[in-house]
Amino acid sequence: MTGTVLIVDDQKGVRRLLEELFRRDGWQVKVAGDGIEAMDSVEEIIPDLVLMDVKMPNMNGLEATHAIMARNPSIPIIMMTAYGEIEVVRQALEAGVKRCISKPFDIVTLRDMVNELMIDRAS
Repeated sequence: MTGTVLIVDDQKGVRRLLEELFRRDGWQVKVAGDGIEAMDSVEEIIPDLVLMDVKMPNMNGLEATHAIMARNPSIPIIMMTAYGEIEVVRQALEAGVKRCISKPFDIVTLRDMVNELMIDRAS
């Protein structure tokens, strides 16, 4: 199952890696470098899924998640956090994030998580 995925991370290497992975799997991909760009992208394209980093300049992932969920609560968001940020994970889940994955992550695990969410959303 594919659709449009928005990848939000301030690290260019992470954005490129994930963009390449999801394009190869047939997804339409949009990237953003911070939460403000993410909000603009969501307004422009309304993605089927968002992969959101927590720590970013200008507007962090939690702030962006709150803003996105206020306008589009049906968009599933996977939050990418640094290992061990338990409080951030709790806040993300309370904000409506569907799943969290710790960095560094295995891309196969992330791909499986995305596919599961998309199957759940379709049913």
